[in-house]
Amino acid sequence: MVRPLEIGPVVIDPPILQAPMAGFTNYAFRQVVRRHGGVGLPATEMFSARGFLEIESRFDHPPERLWGVLDEPRPLATQIWDNDPDVMAEVGRRLAKDFHVSIVDINFGCPVTEITAKAHSGSYLLRFPDRVGAIVSAVAKACAPTPVTAKIRLGACRDTINACDVAQAVEDAGGAALTVHGRTAADMFRGSADWDEIARIKPALYRIPLIGNGDITTPQAVVDAFRRYDIDGVMIGRAALSRPWLFRQAQAALAGEPIPPDPTLAEQRDFMLEHFRLVTARFGEQQGTVLMRKYACCYANGRPGARAFRANVGRVATSAEFFDVVEKYFPREEAAGIAQSF
Repeated sequence: MVRPLEIGPVVIDPPILQAPMAGFTNYAFRQVVRRHGGVGLPATEMFSARGFLEIESRFDHPPERLWGVLDEPRPLATQIWDNDPDVMAEVGRRLAKDFHVSIVDINFGCPVTEITAKAHSGSYLLRFPDRVGAIVSAVAKACAPTPVTAKIRLGACRDTINACDVAQAVEDAGGAALTVHGRTAADMFRGSADWDEIARIKPALYRIPLIGNGDITTPQAVVDAFRRYDIDGVMIGRAALSRPWLFRQAQAALAGEPIPPDPTLAEQRDFMLEHFRLVTARFGEQQGTVLMRKYACCYANGRPGARAFRANVGRVATSAEFFDVVEKYFPREEAAGIAQSF
């Protein structure tokens, strides 16, 4: 029996978390995930703490990546990145006190060049556990009693795996939980996540929970992670972009219940159109349609006809064009759709 995850006063039940992903896990995506159920803790997109302060000072409003945060249900986590403890502390304080988020998460795991080599943040900081500790300490003090967590990778590269040292720095600095992605920064998203290395971190932690992340793509993978490794929670990332109902299936699998089938093509069509309506209501038809292209491509992953669908939806510029493409590949009449398109 898998127990609920407790991060400070926040109870996460089931202990299945949605990964923060820049450019994807916005308010519209989170509402689709919530509608399916099964996610214990949704998260916003990752965003720059320094950018938050600059946008507020210039435009007198928070970043678009905080769209919907004030109004949606709790629990809800938000993730920030930077390398300046004071900047991170100020933004963390705002998120906790003004936006009332349930958890403030700090990103020490992003491997992209713009954040590592150019901004000396994200996974760049893994080589400096003391610096990680200083940032966590500053943010935790500013956010109290809202818990502050951290997400890391195993290390900068395979020759310098130091996740245990970083984990201890996070815990000693007042971090309330640690999420570990089972790759190094140099791995990017290549190869397979190393869950044995994730599990080796558990003995280095004395009071805070360990959450594993990486290659959780099926309900059975969630069950296996809890069965094989000493972890307290799992985080699902990219797999949920194409299957936001994966959380509900994983929840059922953990409870020993029958796993709900994937939605029919007609049901997937309805979810995609609702997602489109949320995005265009916020950003307008032109910008919203362009933004929706990448989400629509995710919905098609692994399905027959996906290549043709992506080629067509990648060119849409209006809502009418979007609806036409979706109607062709995700028709109302599923039987007719299978005969026609697949």
